[in-house]
Amino acid sequence: MSIIDHSSEIKLAVIGLGYVGLPLAAEFAKHRTVVGFDIDAGRVAALEAGRDVTLEVSEQELREASGLRYTSNLSDLVECNFYIVTVPTPIDEHKRPDLSPLLRASRLIGKVLEKGDIVVFESTVYPGATEEDCVPELEAVSGLKLNVDFYVGYSPERINPGDKAHRVSTIKKVTAGSTPEVAEIVDRLYREIIVAGTHKASSIRVAEAAKVIENTQRDLNIALINELAIIFNKMGIETEAVLEAAGTKWNFLPFRPGLVGGHCIGVDPYYLTYKAEAIGYHPQIILAGRRLNDGMGAYAVSQLVKAMVKRRIQVEGARVLVMGLTFKENCPDLRNTRVVDILRELREYNVLADVYDPWVNAEDAQREYGVTPVDELQAGVYDAIILAVAHDRFRTIGAEKIRALGKSAHVLYDLKYILKAEEADVRL
Repeated sequence: MSIIDHSSEIKLAVIGLGYVGLPLAAEFAKHRTVVGFDIDAGRVAALEAGRDVTLEVSEQELREASGLRYTSNLSDLVECNFYIVTVPTPIDEHKRPDLSPLLRASRLIGKVLEKGDIVVFESTVYPGATEEDCVPELEAVSGLKLNVDFYVGYSPERINPGDKAHRVSTIKKVTAGSTPEVAEIVDRLYREIIVAGTHKASSIRVAEAAKVIENTQRDLNIALINELAIIFNKMGIETEAVLEAAGTKWNFLPFRPGLVGGHCIGVDPYYLTYKAEAIGYHPQIILAGRRLNDGMGAYAVSQLVKAMVKRRIQVEGARVLVMGLTFKENCPDLRNTRVVDILRELREYNVLADVYDPWVNAEDAQREYGVTPVDELQAGVYDAIILAVAHDRFRTIGAEKIRALGKSAHVLYDLKYILKAEEADVRL
């Protein structure tokens, strides 16, 4: 049985057209024909109409991706022989890996998998998941055997939602394959679109591990800065001023305190710790960082409440405006946003909280978190205002207009260093 040995023989399909899959499929479609598959027929219909609700790919870019065909029909995958899987890998309510989207995608591909085909996974997983969890699903459904009838690869996604500077093609790509020959085929395919170059890992497990520690490292660095912020706040020292001073040294890392959510930093470490515990090791530093970061929403509200009490503002029954709901600035992505921790904690104090976020789809916010953002801002009605997400639009509004939303006595809490130090009453 022969493996695909020439680029022209590859008939590519991208499975999952979300924040990762669509930009990847669109980039490939500038050079070759691509079948873009998603189980959400509504998502497919919107893309066919030239609309990307994630705002990761512009209408112009969609038009330029002339080789991309969208579908939610399994039969349209029969013609393909190279599959790239880009489905979400979230955690459940117990912070354990939820591989169900990945396993469903594997079973789906198994129905159309044929001899000689290659399946590459981009979803973030713990080391070993591709070969230990996904491959058995492919084999069971297809009746084929890995490295005899079909092959797999792994190339972890490095998409940064909302980032218009670091795009698919300009971020170096790690690649790997289940055999040396397949590793080269996978690497060669990605080199078609990745101008930043590729790094061919020695094994799939190495590539999986590399991905999961990228965000674990960032999580721990932010946890350190969050802990320092708590310490400096107790000492009456301005955290940002400390970080600016320390940042004058060439090798000081420029991390800032804040909420840690999203589909990467707030999730990926749990994949690594789950696997570590499965092999008999209990991680200490990683989980300590996670606990600290997961507690920052409650800490922020405690700061706010103390500031309100000092100003003799009645906390119970107070009205608070939370500006921002997405997990990061300048994008509509709500996945694993930790702003909901602030909202939950405010409810514990019987505070009435309004949420304003011009980036958010109200239906998505209601469906995901039971939150209905306000459409318009009212002046002079809030006892406190929290700047929770650093959207550029909030910077444009400015401190004076933001303060105008509050009552004569109110607290302005700048959680994201959007304003100058003297313009806010409280900063993290």
